[in-house]
Amino acid sequence: MNIRKTFFISCLLLIGLAFVVNAGIAEAAPYPNKPITVIQGYKPGGGSDTLAQLTQPTLEKYIGINFINQYMPGANSAIAWTRLAKQTKGDGYTWGILNAPAMYANYIMSSEIQYSVDDIDVLANVASDPIIFVVAQDHPFKTLDDMIKACKENPGKITSAISGVGTDDFFAILLTHQAMGIKTQVVPFDGDGPSWQAAMGRKIDVSISNVGISYPQIKAGNLRALGVMTEKRIELLPDVPTMKELGYDLVVASYRGYAMPKGAPAEVKAHIIEAFKKMAADPAFIKACNDRATVIDMKYGDEYRAMLERDVKMTKELWDQVKSEYSKR
Repeated sequence: MNIRKTFFISCLLLIGLAFVVNAGIAEAAPYPNKPITVIQGYKPGGGSDTLAQLTQPTLEKYIGINFINQYMPGANSAIAWTRLAKQTKGDGYTWGILNAPAMYANYIMSSEIQYSVDDIDVLANVASDPIIFVVAQDHPFKTLDDMIKACKENPGKITSAISGVGTDDFFAILLTHQAMGIKTQVVPFDGDGPSWQAAMGRKIDVSISNVGISYPQIKAGNLRALGVMTEKRIELLPDVPTMKELGYDLVVASYRGYAMPKGAPAEVKAHIIEAFKKMAADPAFIKACNDRATVIDMKYGDEYRAMLERDVKMTKELWDQVKSEYSKR
């Protein structure tokens, strides 16, 4: 009986030891060992989705795992960022696509939103995407001057689509109103995709979009570009004038990159940033960006954070100028 009892206890000890060893091996497994979820704050077809399509096929080679994109549209991405910054474990397995200035314009514009840039670990800015004004190919507006003339003849009647209040295109249209002395009826949508689609379908007059998002539709002949907010003309759109050429000192872009909740080990963050650096040098990634007229603008870690902090300050200053009008909406 004692022999049987001893044998039984020994078996239990061996099973327990095996469990501990296996658990230790699982815990020590190198990062990453399961798919990474990427939260997007807008519907498919917009700027976040475009960035995912441009980066993830190449990034998967260097990060060593595949990605699962999760779309959480609403409140100009505030729902997604609240989830990521405040409700998600910081283990490196959940990232978010960061659209600037929208991500921080949300909490600058509303005290009810509790997250901030300080709540996240920024990984890498990938692209800057200039603002472009587009209309349907069959729209009466052939040039930016046509739009300006119509706005002055019909104050507040011409409709302009944006991807949401607090986005780069929101601030771009506010600056346009100031610089050109016009007023449009600003119509917010849930993302860039619905914005340019509304223009193409003639549901609104002009979409305040981004080059990287609307370029395929311009190239296909579905949209006509009236003007772009860059210092110089874009190589892939040589016939589209800059706002500066037309006499308006307007240079505005969206910045898109990746961030994750705080808490991941330093070596995990270092592995991720190294993967982004390898991606940035990969010919396949560079070609994909060039084909979509996307300007590669890589910034990593602390440099990325410094850029965001400067832009937070500028965004707050601009919002303070217009909040008496838009905070009532």
